[in-house]
Amino acid sequence: MMRTSVNRYVVTRPLYTEDAFIKEHEKVHRQHKTMLDHIKQYLTCDGKRVRNALLSLLPIIAWMKIYRLKEWLLGDVVSGVSTGLVAVLQGLAYSLLASLPAWYGLYAAFFPVIIYFFLGTSRHISVGAFPVLSLMIGVVVNRMVPENGPPANITAFEGLTMNEQRAIVAASLTFLIGIFQLAMGLLQVGFIVIYLSDTLISGFTTAAAAHILVSQLKFIFGLHVQGFSGPLSVIYILEGVFGQITSTNLHDLVTSIVVMVVVLTVKELNERFKSKLPVPIPIEVIMTVIACGVSYAFSFKEYYGVDVVGRIPDQFEAPMAPDLQVFRETSVDAFPMAIVGFAVAFAVAKVYSIKHDYVIDGNQELIAFGASNIFGGAFRSLAASTALSRSSVQESTGGKTQVAGVLSAMIVLVVILALGFLLEPLPKSVLGAVVIVNLKGMLMQVCHVPSLWKKDRPDCVVWIVTCVASILLGLDLGLAVGLGAELIAVVFRTQCPRCCVLANIAGTDIYRDRKDYTSIYEPEGVKIFRIPSPIFFANIDFLRGKLIDAVGFNPLRVLRKRNKALRKIRKLLKKGELTLIWQFQDLTYSEDESSIEDLDLPTDFSDLPVQVNWRAELPANISVPPVDIHSLVLDFSAVSFIDITALNGLKMALKEFIRVDVEVYIVACDPYVFEKLKSCEFFDDEIKTSIFFLTLHDAMLHILQINPPLSVSEKVSKLQHCKGFSVTTTLYDGLFNI
Repeated sequence: MMRTSVNRYVVTRPLYTEDAFIKEHEKVHRQHKTMLDHIKQYLTCDGKRVRNALLSLLPIIAWMKIYRLKEWLLGDVVSGVSTGLVAVLQGLAYSLLASLPAWYGLYAAFFPVIIYFFLGTSRHISVGAFPVLSLMIGVVVNRMVPENGPPANITAFEGLTMNEQRAIVAASLTFLIGIFQLAMGLLQVGFIVIYLSDTLISGFTTAAAAHILVSQLKFIFGLHVQGFSGPLSVIYILEGVFGQITSTNLHDLVTSIVVMVVVLTVKELNERFKSKLPVPIPIEVIMTVIACGVSYAFSFKEYYGVDVVGRIPDQFEAPMAPDLQVFRETSVDAFPMAIVGFAVAFAVAKVYSIKHDYVIDGNQELIAFGASNIFGGAFRSLAASTALSRSSVQESTGGKTQVAGVLSAMIVLVVILALGFLLEPLPKSVLGAVVIVNLKGMLMQVCHVPSLWKKDRPDCVVWIVTCVASILLGLDLGLAVGLGAELIAVVFRTQCPRCCVLANIAGTDIYRDRKDYTSIYEPEGVKIFRIPSPIFFANIDFLRGKLIDAVGFNPLRVLRKRNKALRKIRKLLKKGELTLIWQFQDLTYSEDESSIEDLDLPTDFSDLPVQVNWRAELPANISVPPVDIHSLVLDFSAVSFIDITALNGLKMALKEFIRVDVEVYIVACDPYVFEKLKSCEFFDDEIKTSIFFLTLHDAMLHILQINPPLSVSEKVSKLQHCKGFSVTTTLYDGLFNI
């Protein structure tokens, strides 16, 4: 029965153990599917499953059916044109990160977009080159085809120029990235992205931004610096840049500074007045056009030695088959690239799906990006992901679907086939400046570190370790180190959880950490120990240690001391040197010959005329550690699972307490955990199912029924009989007033 008022409720119900509750309330029997049932269901085919599979594989069918032509088309057209212009510029710029001629970045803004249009589930991300992924590809390209030194021993390299060799490496690597992504999508392992936390991705992308910034310095200063890869490559590149700093091309430097200042200023204005502007000002495109015009008019390349984009072919290169030798050399590099590319794209897609209220499918996104990269790799494209700045343009300019993406690809197509020659005089320093400006968001993540340290120090350590390792060791090794740090942080949190001793808030059935409140009462002789995590092999010893600290004694040590004391008492009684009122001659203690294992067994009073009261005063030369509690309550409300190793450790710990006359109770145990304890033969003659109670308060009321509070006179009498050792329990006010 429950009576309610505005701010109070009163419940009257029986006191429940788990056994009593199950007996009174019949459970519904559910038939759980076996592995064979799941396999049969997966292999069953009917018309509905075929239809759902087709809609899942081709999401375009679903959103095309609801396409609002009059409302969405204009926004998609404006968005497609705006995004296409940005994609052209970023494609040219990001190809420099991959150490490739500029036009290969344009391919990344065309071929993958077409495939994603049909297979992707996100309606707002702009597919194409991603600076971090381009830089990771550039590391592999520089390793296999260095500027100074012989290339890798690849048969397909024979008779080719350096740029052609690098194009083969990048295209084959892109193809292999697509294979990994497609395989993961078909195997339904899209969940793998959850192991890349936001903190790890933030630290990794910040480090990648630092790498990108350093790699662009040679274009900003107009220097010819050898590319490096591997650990400490950032240090070597900086050494090369500053070693040639006196050879800086002032025209490149001034042009870069002007472009960066103007672009940063206008981007800030776009952000400040975005509610008033119909579309953001495409300042990168404007500055690119101006830079092209100025470079052509004043012959920057001929007269001032400025490095420009140069020839852009007005046709697509012939498709190529990937090189299997390159596969073998780059397979270790391709897998983390596949994960990083997908993780970033999925994170951006998830942001827009939540904002616009539609669902994205992680596994289908893997399939879409895998197919896009396989198709793009066959046409010598860079690996595709997404860039937040480009996706922001596509969404903020009114894009509603991937129709905007296809239109942006058409803009890129026009540039490749008809307008590419206009970009030939574009200084590479301008592209470098544009790249650096677009790094602002990633570099500014450093500012979040102090607040992250205040909020969550383990997460902050993961961020710092990932960032520093990625900068110094390279992005591939840095990502591995970051994953290791993240795993260690997870293990630390679960292996060393924050356990606490609970006490009652007077007049309620609420129990909280006794250290956190002033008006809180802990019943005498009772300890309530809360376990705030799953129990498994890695933390069972830690939890047992914390439990011993909480109760103030080691039950196994007490048990062994008691058994040793019993042996001493038996010897004294046998010799007639001890009477039942503890009068005996003072004898020295000698170690018993029995094995140490016998000391861990329950105390046996069968051959003694009386039981020994361990809480009374013992003979002077017999010392047993005191046990100040009569009941121990373990709060299992946060225990979601327990493994076999931990189960055995828990069983041993409970028996140790039971054998020293401490009643043990387990409360709020998850039904799954309770059933597992039953199936694993956890219960026996010493540990019974009756120690499990439905709630913590049920257990406390039961304890106070069998250990009622003593009056003042009873306490005094008890103290006199036990000579200073009290085992009474104090009932605090309000416990029964619930």
